Amino acid sequence: MYPFGKGISRTIPYLLLAIPLVLYLVYYFGPSVMTIYYSFTNMKFLPGSTYDFVGWDNYRDVFFAGNSAERWPSISRTLIFMVIVTLVQNGLGLFIAIIINQRLRGDKFYRAILFLPVVLGVIVVALVWGLMFDPLGGPVNTLYEKLFGYNDTFFGSFSHSFYYVIFVQIWQYLGYSMLIFLAGLQTVPKDLYEAGHIDGANRWQTFWKITFPLIAPSITVNMLLAIIGSMQTFDIIVATTDGNFNTRTMAYDVYKETFRGSLEMGLPSALAVVQFLLILIFVVVAVFLLRKREVEQ
Repeated sequence: MYPFGKGISRTIPYLLLAIPLVLYLVYYFGPSVMTIYYSFTNMKFLPGSTYDFVGWDNYRDVFFAGNSAERWPSISRTLIFMVIVTLVQNGLGLFIAIIINQRLRGDKFYRAILFLPVVLGVIVVALVWGLMFDPLGGPVNTLYEKLFGYNDTFFGSFSHSFYYVIFVQIWQYLGYSMLIFLAGLQTVPKDLYEAGHIDGANRWQTFWKITFPLIAPSITVNMLLAIIGSMQTFDIIVATTDGNFNTRTMAYDVYKETFRGSLEMGLPSALAVVQFLLILIFVVVAVFLLRKREVEQ
């Protein structure tokens, strides 16, 4: 029997689906389409202003006009940011998840502590690490001085600040990756480990032949989230360095051109579209490779 009855009651599921669909169209799909449209115009962020269609001019200006000299370093930093965050965050997340999955005493406490930075918020995280990395008596700088006789300006360093921002990004979302890996590890049947132990498999063989193939979906999810999230990151950069000291990325450029640059909407829209296409390329390649590995496993 149909659970929603007959007559007008049969429309209830469609009405329930219509609400999030309308919200999606209004707040996500609609603005995305308008961003693409504005990228081909000289639209200004002024009420009642007129605009004209300018073709590909904004896309040319992204790379070859004005402050475009800073664009290529921003793109390279975005790629470096994405690679380091994706590999380190997922590598550490998997390692910690394996340790916690051993049913250690107090494992729930460790989970809560590791996940805490995820819910703190970017501003709180930036304030915490701003105090930790304070070059005038901060605990990390004090530790550096005692162990290595070395002082650093951290978020004020032209050579190191970018990597400190990466560290903070990994620290904040490490617990998220760990939790997804932990959920995947807990779905692996214990019988397989017992069978591997009987066959004489060591810990590395057990992990590589049993655990790793069976948590492939968790690896795929974490890799995609890390790639997308790291290439869209701008908030932690704003909160720590405000894009100074060689820490600008494409996402920060979109933010700056939109809210703190000129009143033009065309150039920031074009930059956002370029960023989206770059993310799309990496996501498509990652999905292809990761799904292929899942099938082979």
